[in-house]
Amino acid sequence: MLGGGHPASKVLVSGQARQVGREAPSVLHLLAPADFGGLESVVLTLARGQLDSGQHATVVSFLDPGRAGHPFAEALRSVGIPERTIRVAARAYRAERRAVRDLITELHPDVVHTHGYRSDVVDSGVARRMGVATVTTVHGFTRWKGRGQLYEWIQRRWLRRFSAVVAVAAPQRDELIRSGVRPERIHLVRNAWRTAHVPLSRAEARAALGLDPDALVAGWVGRISAEKGPEIMIEALSASASADVTLSVIGSGPMERELRALADARGVAHRIRWHGVVPEAGRYLPAFDALLLTSWTEGTPIVLLEAMSARVPIVTTAVGGVPDVLSEGEAILVPAGDSAAIGRALAEVLENPTAAAIRCEEARRRLERDFAVEPWVQRYRDIYSSCL
Repeated sequence: MLGGGHPASKVLVSGQARQVGREAPSVLHLLAPADFGGLESVVLTLARGQLDSGQHATVVSFLDPGRAGHPFAEALRSVGIPERTIRVAARAYRAERRAVRDLITELHPDVVHTHGYRSDVVDSGVARRMGVATVTTVHGFTRWKGRGQLYEWIQRRWLRRFSAVVAVAAPQRDELIRSGVRPERIHLVRNAWRTAHVPLSRAEARAALGLDPDALVAGWVGRISAEKGPEIMIEALSASASADVTLSVIGSGPMERELRALADARGVAHRIRWHGVVPEAGRYLPAFDALLLTSWTEGTPIVLLEAMSARVPIVTTAVGGVPDVLSEGEAILVPAGDSAAIGRALAEVLENPTAAAIRCEEARRRLERDFAVEPWVQRYRDIYSSCL
């Protein structure tokens, strides 16, 4: 499974790292990015904040050799973040490790910071064998079934070997301790927020998404996979007392076909707009009268921070790190899996816009108070220094 590799695989490394001051620990971020989501947004914001503070940071993306480009790598380049692309097949582990070893030899980072299962398990050991401190941010566990469940079991055991493990939510920290990670190596650091793009106006966002300018629209943004509870949003739509609400879904994933079939079965398919992956999805949130988050598990959801910034009313399940981000005075929180409660909460938002606007203003104030980038970047800098 992990190990083996493909001896004949070709690995292409591209990009150029820009040299800046080395007073603070230099860091090499490693990840296999999705098209763009919460994890990618966190890495982009962190690396940009590190560079702004004078710290040397390079981001390495592992991409399939057959892919021409990638929105994450393009986003890094657009803001001047030093980046490298390693093109290697998904299971060419030996080739991937050789490429990581060569980059460490070239760049001499003080810390290798991994993000996600693949980099945690496949690549972190290379850094440790070369005497480089290793840090990982656990952005969240999906609790997949089958093979994914085995992968996460391996990841949890591997986390015990890191110099430092960052949890983005308090329940996640407790879970890591139960997984055998030493408590003194765990650091609770909630994600931060920086506006990375100019948001669209409500009219512009609706026009771009092809939504009726006068319709009532609930939005759902994320990977369409089991941990995000996308079936709950379909059930909530069918249970909603507001029969004229349109559901706007931004994202893609393995459950999309199943969800479309469920929407047909519930008689709500005509009320759903499927947009697929939309680059810089946060720009389009002003199109929504409410944002729904229906997850079964979460760390610190970036989409909530985006909605708080855009002053969009939020209905969310109270799972993982969500209660660390929002209280009842800033959003409507409901139990996971309760589609009827989500439907009632959506109706409350639409029927009482004044109360919803008050919650939005409170959420925006909390965002500015508790999720600033500068202290967050300094917290990571302190963690790196503690590992050396």
